[in-house]
Amino acid sequence: MGLAFAFGWTPCIGPVLGSILTVTAVSAGSGTILLAAYGLGLGIPFLAVALAFGSIAAYLKRARYAGHILNMVAGCVMIAMGLLMMTGRLTLIAFWLLERFPGLGYIG
Repeated sequence: MGLAFAFGWTPCIGPVLGSILTVTAVSAGSGTILLAAYGLGLGIPFLAVALAFGSIAAYLKRARYAGHILNMVAGCVMIAMGLLMMTGRLTLIAFWLLERFPGLGYIG
């Protein structure tokens, strides 16, 4: 799980961290401040989630039933989409949606 998380996170963190480390290598004063701010910005959300985990876990226990229903509905939607794709009817639904909601087709 950690490997997949790191793989998805690297394109987001890599360029920014690389730039900050380059600035730190060139000028110690401003680079150190940037690195400290980066570390705080990265660490504070993790600390906040860790501190709030007890109340989050209690909420998730209450929401388990709703999550089970949502999982079943999402599975049915996926099966329906697969059947529509196999029968070639998905494009008809797409056109119907575009007629009813023309803003869906807007590319700005």
